[in-house]
Amino acid sequence: MAKAQPYFTPKSLAFLRDLAANNNRAWFTANKAEYEQHVKLPFLRLIGDLDAPLKELSGHYVANPKPVGGSMFRIYRDTRFAADKTPYKPWAGASFYHQATRAVTRGGDADQGTMGRLDAPGFYLHLEPGGTFVGGGLWHPQPETLKRIRAYLLNNPASWKAATRSAAFRKTFGTLGGDSMKRVPLGFDPAHELIDDIKRKDFVCSAPLADEALFAPDLPKTIIKHFKLASPLIDWLCGALDLDF
Repeated sequence: MAKAQPYFTPKSLAFLRDLAANNNRAWFTANKAEYEQHVKLPFLRLIGDLDAPLKELSGHYVANPKPVGGSMFRIYRDTRFAADKTPYKPWAGASFYHQATRAVTRGGDADQGTMGRLDAPGFYLHLEPGGTFVGGGLWHPQPETLKRIRAYLLNNPASWKAATRSAAFRKTFGTLGGDSMKRVPLGFDPAHELIDDIKRKDFVCSAPLADEALFAPDLPKTIIKHFKLASPLIDWLCGALDLDF
């Protein structure tokens, strides 16, 4: 039996380090073949191999290995409204999204703006030297979505605590990440037991992966294990937004 091949190698991370130090079009054009060989193609292969085990976790989530419009983010940054004008992302990422978002134009990039977007929680993988992480949730939901989640929190405090405060969840992800409001939203009791969660603007969890974990042939098992542990949060957010999990 042939030995399973790893998806990434030290050359994958070396390319991203070099890109961070040479983030310009001339350098990237001269080294684009290295990006294709050591980052993009292995990542697309990984995404394809994650589809079946992800479907076992939830038949409503998609690992799409299409090179354009799939799960993997484009390496090109949208600099139109950014202070940072560097043209490339010195990292690679993939969004494993809810199939309901197929009804919405994805714009050929999973990380484009929110206009016309259906808010749905998803799973996520971020590849970066010394900064790789895996997790999921809902990042920067639109105002109406945020209102629905906060209302659901008020009506379902026990299920929220069960989803985000279990020993297994806390051991892997710690507390939730993302941004929060400094003040209590209008109409909410500042003394509510979940006021810190009500103030959240993001509902995401993440756990770091060591660089060495990326070189293991069983990387998909490691990722799915983390996705499974994140599932209570994803399931709860789906319930808040009337989506199947």
